[in-house]
Amino acid sequence: MSINEFIQKLEAEFEDMPQGTLKAETDYRSIKGWSSMHALIIIAFIDINFNITLSGADLKSTQTVQDLYNLVQQKKSA
Repeated sequence: MSINEFIQKLEAEFEDMPQGTLKAETDYRSIKGWSSMHALIIIAFIDINFNITLSGADLKSTQTVQDLYNLVQQKKSA
């Protein structure tokens, strides 16, 4: 899955997020209305789509959507 496909699927998880909001360089935690619920949605999204379990520490180690994508790719290769 490319970064663009990853972004499109991730945006679809957030009902209140218009398509095209996220970019690879977006600091996803700075999105207006960001909450711990969004973090749980991301963790569930990664688990369902990639069969990878992210911890809170994993998520805290990322800042941008690209960082998150890179982490998923890294864990897929491990």
